[in-house]
Amino acid sequence: MSIMARAARIHQYGAPEVLKFENIPVAEPAAGEVLVRHTVIGLNFVDVYFRRGTMEVPSFPAVIGNEAAGIVEAVGRGVTSVKVGDRVVFGHSTGAYATRGVHPADRLAIIPDGVSDEQAAANFLKGLTARYLVKDVVPLKPGDTIVYHAAAGGVGQIFVQWAKSLGYRVIGTVSSQSKAEIARQAGCDHVINYSTEDFVARTYELTGGVGVDAVFDSVGEDTFRGSLAVLKVRGTLVQFGKASGEITPIDPYVLAAKSLHLTWGRLDHYVVTAAETAEAAADLFAAIEAGVLKVDPSRIYAFDDVVEAHRDLEGRRTTGSAVLRVTQ
Repeated sequence: MSIMARAARIHQYGAPEVLKFENIPVAEPAAGEVLVRHTVIGLNFVDVYFRRGTMEVPSFPAVIGNEAAGIVEAVGRGVTSVKVGDRVVFGHSTGAYATRGVHPADRLAIIPDGVSDEQAAANFLKGLTARYLVKDVVPLKPGDTIVYHAAAGGVGQIFVQWAKSLGYRVIGTVSSQSKAEIARQAGCDHVINYSTEDFVARTYELTGGVGVDAVFDSVGEDTFRGSLAVLKVRGTLVQFGKASGEITPIDPYVLAAKSLHLTWGRLDHYVVTAAETAEAAADLFAAIEAGVLKVDPSRIYAFDDVVEAHRDLEGRRTTGSAVLRVTQ
């Protein structure tokens, strides 16, 4: 008997309305693969990139989405890391926008009893992203001062909580007053609303004219040059997104004024192997279970409301982590 799934697919790039529900067949898991019945699907801004063509899908029609939690229904030959009935989550596979999917076993992590499906799906990709940013990209030490743009976002709130637990001073930026309060609750030492304040001038004011050790920027064009400007000598700008649009190229000589470092980090370059995935997942889940990270999703949409969810995501009307709940 063929296995079927209900999927939200795209047949072309475009607005949220290009997401169309269709019933599709799902293959039996091959060697090294696992069939997972998705229970909760994570929503991430990268989903918008794939839907509108900022990042390309391999072919059409395509099932987008990189993150979901669910139950293992079948395992392929040679799979020993998970078994039928296990609760699992993935954060850098593909095809999450469906009721079922086949995924590589080495991309899955078993969800511990102390973490819910909603917490796992809302935070696995964001949590692994926050982890590599705060722990791996820049050699920071307790007492260092950093700027994090979009501090009220899903990755931002996890990053801020983790950064504070490691002893960093965090200046968060946001785009509205309501998001400023969320960033404060996450633990930011100072919050700047860059819609109403000059974040460069305010950052220098907060640092006594010195600047910051590092800036973490997923906003892109709207903040890029300001991010470079607030760095102190030998500071590092970690760019990892471009939500506001393409970044205008710069002459690398601009970095010479303060011997600055510029890097663009990607999760799939920091968490690559099965062992790295397991290590990162264990670290994330331990932080959730210990209460270091408070990560309940801020909003739960029905899977049927995926178009509305994308409108909210693209319109920056979401804060924290949102998910799609699947009903079979």
